[in-house]
Amino acid sequence: MAQARRAARLLASLKPDAIVASDLMRAAATAAELAAVTGLAVTHDEALRETYAGEWQGLTHDEILDKYGDQYAAWKRGEAVRRGGGELETEVADRAAPVVLEHADRLPSDGTLVVVSHGGTIRTTIGRLLGLESYYWEGLGGLSNCCWSVLGEGARGWRLMEHNAGTLPEPVLGDDD
Repeated sequence: MAQARRAARLLASLKPDAIVASDLMRAAATAAELAAVTGLAVTHDEALRETYAGEWQGLTHDEILDKYGDQYAAWKRGEAVRRGGGELETEVADRAAPVVLEHADRLPSDGTLVVVSHGGTIRTTIGRLLGLESYYWEGLGGLSNCCWSVLGEGARGWRLMEHNAGTLPEPVLGDDD
């Protein structure tokens, strides 16, 4: 909760126009901290939930390796794997990216949307928004608790400006705006 409160204070300074969050407990509680600081309402959407990992749910890393070692190795190689019979990463992006785009389309010009979700869902959604092939989404890396990524609109679509950040973005000075 302390991490969520700290993140809320920093993100509030960006003057967000809207907050959309997963309806799962941790993400909803994190979004509530930002709502308390900004006075904005939170829209909850189950499409922003974390990847459903089927039989892997609730297992430790060692238990997954012991019971599903071959499946885990294939997933880490970048193969399309239904971990534990759950969702494919592309299916997570299929459900989450449209929600982000829908809420972004409702913003005023130069508006700011805060999306509060889960590491895997955020990574796959960013990959989809950037137009990366799903094989490369793992290259984005994960997110630490209560850290964020910053995307903006570039001349050729979405642009990743910061990833796994815990501080406010600094403007980029250069020719590639």
